[in-house]
Amino acid sequence: MTMGEREPTSSLVLPVILRPIFTQLERRDVGAAQSLRSAILKSEQNNPGFCFDLVASIVRRADLNVNLNEAVLRLQGNISEADLNEYRLTRTEEPFQELNRKSVALKVILSRIPDEINDRKTFLETIKEIASAIKKLLDVVNEIGSFIPGVTGKQAVEQRKKEFVKYSKKFSTTLKEYFKEGQPNAVFISALFLIRQTNQIMLTVKSKCE
Repeated sequence: MTMGEREPTSSLVLPVILRPIFTQLERRDVGAAQSLRSAILKSEQNNPGFCFDLVASIVRRADLNVNLNEAVLRLQGNISEADLNEYRLTRTEEPFQELNRKSVALKVILSRIPDEINDRKTFLETIKEIASAIKKLLDVVNEIGSFIPGVTGKQAVEQRKKEFVKYSKKFSTTLKEYFKEGQPNAVFISALFLIRQTNQIMLTVKSKCE
């Protein structure tokens, strides 16, 4: 896997694969789960990409034929409410709650891509849904701008929005290339970039408004 392919997947392994596992472990042994969570989080902070390397190593040792890009994209649609807290806004004003809903909706639609990409008719409808979800999310981000205090905060959110738009355009370009060349992995990677940028918007709004 090249660095370009690894980049979005690496940042999503922790929230998409490992955090749900920690949640399940806590139901059996809270202390052990919290110790494991703390150790892995510390390792990831000190060595970014550790979680990806850990999961990739397990996959290799188990001799599994798994495309991690595809797997992470699929799993994104199955994340529970509890594991979404990191990317969920707590402010009660409607625009913030609407951003919660729109961000989750976009990621869920994107997570359907692996199941639908080989059915051209269904996939084309899904692409329309994704385009609509992207527009709705951007509309809400624009609405939230008036709630963000200070010039610095507004600029930070605006920068995240610009980055999101850039990756949205790249996603569109990747889709055009897919219909010419038929390389689904490139679509998976581009969708994961969009998910990562959605998460970045949520984290930035959260840090500037809560």
